[in-house]
Amino acid sequence: MTIPEIFDAMPGRYRKGSATSARTFYFSVGDHKYTVKVDAEGCSVESGKTVDNADVVLKTTPELFEKMVVKGKMPGALDIARGKIKTNDPTGLKALRDWFDFS
Repeated sequence: MTIPEIFDAMPGRYRKGSATSARTFYFSVGDHKYTVKVDAEGCSVESGKTVDNADVVLKTTPELFEKMVVKGKMPGALDIARGKIKTNDPTGLKALRDWFDFS
């Protein structure tokens, strides 16, 4: 899947009820920028940065992002140490695997 295809698929693959409160994610994946908003009822995806302060911010490569979301593999300590992934909330990233069904 390409990065735009992953984000296009997110609303349909969201596990309704996964988020117990509203959360916002900002993703900078290579040249792609998206804001994702989730709550108990659903998920919406917006192109670009549409919020000033997202709950979870992730900056990474397309390859690592695909591994995280589509394959459910979290980045290793070496990826973080080498700067291949930057985030303000490593625990919040776990939600990607738990809240979306890409299997």
